[in-house]
Amino acid sequence: MLFSSTIFLFIFLPCVLLVYYGLLRSVRARNVLLLIASLLFYAWGEPVYVFLMLLSIAVNYALGLAQGTGRHKKLWLVLTVLFNLGILFHFKYLGFAAENLNALLGTFLTVPRIELPIGISFFTFQAMSYGIDVYRGQTEVQRNPLDLGLYISFFPQLIAGPIVRYNSIAAQIRERHVTPEGFQEGVCRFIRGLGKKIILANNLALAGETGFRLAAGGEISSAMAWLGAVAYTLQLYYDFSGYSDMAIGLGAMFGFRFEENFNYPYIARSFTEFWNRWHISLGRWFRDYVYFPMGGSRVSKPKLLRNLLVVWLLTGIWHGAAWHYIAWGVLFGILLSAEKLSGFPRSCKSRPVLWLYTAVTLLVVLGSMVVFGAWNIPAALVQLKAMLLLSAAPDPVAAFHWNETRWVLLLAAIFATPLWPRAEEKLPRGTAGSLIRAAVYTLVLLVSVSYLAMGAHNPFIYFNF
Repeated sequence: MLFSSTIFLFIFLPCVLLVYYGLLRSVRARNVLLLIASLLFYAWGEPVYVFLMLLSIAVNYALGLAQGTGRHKKLWLVLTVLFNLGILFHFKYLGFAAENLNALLGTFLTVPRIELPIGISFFTFQAMSYGIDVYRGQTEVQRNPLDLGLYISFFPQLIAGPIVRYNSIAAQIRERHVTPEGFQEGVCRFIRGLGKKIILANNLALAGETGFRLAAGGEISSAMAWLGAVAYTLQLYYDFSGYSDMAIGLGAMFGFRFEENFNYPYIARSFTEFWNRWHISLGRWFRDYVYFPMGGSRVSKPKLLRNLLVVWLLTGIWHGAAWHYIAWGVLFGILLSAEKLSGFPRSCKSRPVLWLYTAVTLLVVLGSMVVFGAWNIPAALVQLKAMLLLSAAPDPVAAFHWNETRWVLLLAAIFATPLWPRAEEKLPRGTAGSLIRAAVYTLVLLVSVSYLAMGAHNPFIYFNF
């Protein structure tokens, strides 16, 4: 079930809210409702994998209790990590590993075709962070299996994050309060994310998909290569940040506060700043559970280089079982290592140089998104080559997609900056400002719903991450 679907918007969410606020009063009863609703949400599209979710909850609960005894804690930690990574490897990487071992060693291993459970990378990382934090003494053992089950399966951030740390919401699971103002902010945040997803991301999708399809076929014009790259780069941002906004808004409707996951990454002035603004919760997860345990930046330069490359290799692998994801991760590992080791651009005082570096950063990020979104590495190289050659040959396909998306591209470029929140801050206080704000959000909601009603193209890039 997607947030951007009529079944969610008009049946699932209203019913859950009605029971949550209309029939239940205690936090305990509301937690049980949210756990049941989350399992139903997960089972909607893939009923069999709800048993995988229940298994994850049960095993992580039992291993947490085992750590709580104070005996053999390191053993229970190792089992926690192995169990969660084992699930992830089986469903996401087993086929990829078998295929590449066959190619490398000439073996004849069976290459399994396993359907990927939705959101598996997100909920396994959440469950694993709980066990690690218990081991470190950074959070208490959860002795109520329903509360831990709610943490792992909570539907607002189940399939696309943000990746929530247990100690950041443990208190909210036990006790939380929702004010009318907080609920209203949650609704507005959800609508903003819905608009990002349906009005912007979905309308950019066809141009990006066409570019990747032509590149995979071995021939693409410069115009279509650039248009496809720009469209996909913006689509990916609005697709993922839109879902994060919806998740944060939904959490607020039920009294939960989640951390921000995006902070306008396309205005970044360096590669380091870009990754401080993009998928923030994943970056923090790798920082706290991989980078810092290896020594972080307080090590020799060779070890610092190793630490950064390991983190970014794992970041690429996390995104998918394909070589182009690995290449994408290694690319950013090299770029971030160069910035970290050189001290540039932090040490630079020349404003023109910094502006030039900002432009270079944006262009390299654009090229990296081609590697990320392409069907494979050869297809990515075809598209990047067409972008570099800058041929002026006319292309009716590119002209068609330009005419279809130019206004959406303009809006997407504008709203990739902090324009919306700054505009809201300048609204007059009192009734007039509230009415203007309500009118804008109502319009965004109506336009989004009209697209859904028309059955418009509605992909979701991060659905199987």
